[in-house]
Amino acid sequence: MAGPEQVKAEGAKQMKGPSPGQHSTEALHQRRKLPYSPARMAIGGFAITAILGYLVLYSKKKPEASAMDVAKVTTGVSHPGNTHPRQ
Repeated sequence: MAGPEQVKAEGAKQMKGPSPGQHSTEALHQRRKLPYSPARMAIGGFAITAILGYLVLYSKKKPEASAMDVAKVTTGVSHPGNTHPRQ
């Protein structure tokens, strides 16, 4: 059985933490592994960028242009000049 002084000394040691010469390899809660694979994150970033680009083009489209015209311009199949109504 440990005496009260010994219990206090052990408690004080635990509260101090590691000594100044010992450093943790972990830096400010940084993780060694990413939550997803880099390829999956790149594909997700590309998809988000493509969606934002489409929405910007769609918001700036001409009134006579359809959603299909915007999609064609976004993918590079058509040019903005081809979105005029045919007469």
